[in-house]
Amino acid sequence: MGYITLELQEKLNTLLLPCLILTGLLFTAGGDPYVRKPIKRLLLAIDVLVMAVVTLSCVSNAMETAWDPSLVRVQTALAAACYILRPAIIVLFIYVVWDDPRRRMFWIPAVLNAALYLTALCRPWTFRFDAEGVFHRGPLGYTAHWVSLLLLLSQLGITLRQFEKLSGRERLIPIANTAIILLGVFLDSRCYDNGTLSFTEIAAVFCCVFYYIWLHLRFVREHEQALISEQRIQIMISQIQPHFLYNTLTTIQALCLENPRKAAAITERFAAYLRQNIDSLSEASLIPFRKELDHTLVYAQIEIERFPNIHLDYEIEDEDFLVPALTIQPLVENAIRHGVRGMPRGQIDIITNLRPACHEIIIRDNGKGFSAEEAPSTEGSHIGIQNVRERMQKLCGGTMTIESEAGKGTQICIRIPLGKERP
Repeated sequence: MGYITLELQEKLNTLLLPCLILTGLLFTAGGDPYVRKPIKRLLLAIDVLVMAVVTLSCVSNAMETAWDPSLVRVQTALAAACYILRPAIIVLFIYVVWDDPRRRMFWIPAVLNAALYLTALCRPWTFRFDAEGVFHRGPLGYTAHWVSLLLLLSQLGITLRQFEKLSGRERLIPIANTAIILLGVFLDSRCYDNGTLSFTEIAAVFCCVFYYIWLHLRFVREHEQALISEQRIQIMISQIQPHFLYNTLTTIQALCLENPRKAAAITERFAAYLRQNIDSLSEASLIPFRKELDHTLVYAQIEIERFPNIHLDYEIEDEDFLVPALTIQPLVENAIRHGVRGMPRGQIDIITNLRPACHEIIIRDNGKGFSAEEAPSTEGSHIGIQNVRERMQKLCGGTMTIESEAGKGTQICIRIPLGKERP
């Protein structure tokens, strides 16, 4: 009896370290602010399942040490649960590295594997325990190993494809994790002993830790890149604000010399505009399109007062969506100053349409035209088209295309995906 008690104690000691590791990971990952919530939930689910497999395996081996023939069905159920959970854990690892609806298909072999191993309760097709508690593998006893191998090879292929743009060092951890579990599956398929934990279970414990470290480092880097991008956007906004004010005041200054009465009227209009809309001049996020259009119209009206040959028309069929602040106005400003201001009759059109997959904004003029390479840059006295394009892309996933022909004019088309349409 003393020998059995000592052996049971050794098995419990073997269980203690993996459980402590997994428990620590459970609290660490759960409170990590950098790991995204969907990934965090996956990690926690993997952690819990691995802990369950480790615990069930240890209980099963402890029962073999103090064998009781009356508990053979309990022992079978515990072993079957371990075989069922191992492929499910690998599927969750696939979910961690592949955010795609097609990943659901990997549950098919995992579910079929589970159905097969549940038959162990009534049929010895996969495994059985004899009256002495000795494990015997059935004709389908390696099904879990082959299913796990299939899933692991799929995970390896997905990992290599998903992270092909990462450096070799960044890809090392997910690839090494897959290799470690593959090795565990291979060793388990080659031998079966009555040790406390299988090679696959030990590998899964350490892979949980490695995957968490890898994800944490990845998301920290992405967070730092997002901060850098936000700082760049703030710099762009800081360039746009004084530019807008400077050009507007320059226009008013020119009118003071040509028509003081008109300059006074425009100054009053501009002051009212600033009182009502000054907050949006410092807005680096998204604002309603109508608010941006109002900014644009005020600016255009001031310019039209100075250059009566300019005409602005707009057809707004869709306005229930968001745009980055001060993006339409700089494009209209560019069309006025570099396109139609010197034309006998300059025409600018602002058109919005609701398309099946996007909100479409068209800014069209009949000016002198230019190529995309000749577009004003952020250096010098202009706000560059590239500046607007970059903010449109980063803040709302929008795209901007330019079509221009010398002597005929320019058309800029902005498309913003549906889903950004509500304030």
